[in-house]
Amino acid sequence: MPHTTGRQDDAEVWLMPVFTAKLGQDTALNDALIALQSLSRKDPGCLEYTVFSDDHRPGTFVLIEGWVCHADLEAHNDEAHVKEFVDAVQPMLAVPFSVNPITPLV
Repeated sequence: MPHTTGRQDDAEVWLMPVFTAKLGQDTALNDALIALQSLSRKDPGCLEYTVFSDDHRPGTFVLIEGWVCHADLEAHNDEAHVKEFVDAVQPMLAVPFSVNPITPLV
């Protein structure tokens, strides 16, 4: 199956959200991301859902997520655990989180 960031429902979707914690909120954000990771890995169509800490920017976290198709990503985004996470982390963030579409090179 080809990798794509396009909106074809039958193509894989890969994203790289980036989260930057406010000063003193890195542990709380870390914990929220780990909880989200645990729940999201169980969502239908999840290929990858891994949170990383940025070694050069303390308090910055990168998420690599992959989905079988766009419909699976949309279903994931409609899950209660995702909506609750987005609401809960807003006060922890120094800046709004970004979601970057990515494409594997091979």
